[in-house]
Amino acid sequence: MKLAEVVADGFGRVQEVVHAAVEGLSADQLIASPAPGANTIAWLVWHLARVQDDHVADLMGTEQLWTAQDWDGRFGLPFPASDIGYGHRPEDVDAVRVGSADLLTGYYDAVHEATAAWVAGLGEADLDRIVDEAWDPPVTLGVRLVSVLSDDLQHAGQAAYVRGLVLRDT
Repeated sequence: MKLAEVVADGFGRVQEVVHAAVEGLSADQLIASPAPGANTIAWLVWHLARVQDDHVADLMGTEQLWTAQDWDGRFGLPFPASDIGYGHRPEDVDAVRVGSADLLTGYYDAVHEATAAWVAGLGEADLDRIVDEAWDPPVTLGVRLVSVLSDDLQHAGQAAYVRGLVLRDT
């Protein structure tokens, strides 16, 4: 198995968990909070897609799909287009409301498709490229991709857990 295939498989697993977490849920279920101040499924999936879109677009040197494909307009959230959810407070989480699960999966699928297409062209030498010198040691492309995968899988798993709580209470 080639390295690019391993990374693509990881992002494919995120996509599977995202779909399993949101498909078939109503708009009210997507914004249900398991406890006051807790993250909702809508926020978790929006946030993980925004992080992946932001970080991978930066690595690719392209505009984020959030703005390039007008996902920001489709979502209509009260945040700047550059917002990815980092540092959000409970009232910000509550502001992430979506009309359907399809909006969340549509955005994530677009981000996943762009990521997978780009990752398919990576070689092992690419992973050693320094992409962020603000850290000590500097961050390589490989480390950044693992970081995005880790963050995405954690949030997708959290969304799946919240789904179980939401469905248990219905």
